[in-house]
Amino acid sequence: MNPLLLDFPSEFYTERLFIRMPMPGDGQFVFQAINESIEDLRLWMAFARKDQTEEEVEINIRKSYTEFLQREDLRLHIFLKETGEFIGSSGLHRINWSVPKFEIGYWINSRFSKKGYMKEAVEGIVNFSLEELGAKRLEIRCDPRNSRSRAIPEKLGFKLEGILENDKVSANGATLRDTCIYARVIKSS
Repeated sequence: MNPLLLDFPSEFYTERLFIRMPMPGDGQFVFQAINESIEDLRLWMAFARKDQTEEEVEINIRKSYTEFLQREDLRLHIFLKETGEFIGSSGLHRINWSVPKFEIGYWINSRFSKKGYMKEAVEGIVNFSLEELGAKRLEIRCDPRNSRSRAIPEKLGFKLEGILENDKVSANGATLRDTCIYARVIKSS
């Protein structure tokens, strides 16, 4: 089946969060969150290496919006349900619809870290991918040294399938880094 024919919600809720597809106009608050968290993000996220303008962030969001509609990549923005405040970004990436298989990536505004929000968001995204998209394999990949990022799949019962050595250029762009591969596999009955 062509993924363009798949109908599924573009938003959903968890206990404390509202999670939705990116929308044109999101650039302002995403830009602000990146800038508030830039020192933390630069440790782990390649996109944070380069200073971006608000316009560049908005362009990226509009590309993500069209990729969501095309079913090529499903970026998701995370908001506090109570206040509507943007707290981070996640999504289902590197999609293989024939399996279906997805990789979950995430980052959070540093002001909201250590409150369990990202764990809650990823758990909601896992449930969304299973219930709405029929996922058979979910992956979370991260730097082995990023203990906060690793804690999420470990707390959610993902299995560490292995660590790829010298797999990627590190976020600083100067060295190589290893990559943990966590997975949740749903066996067909």
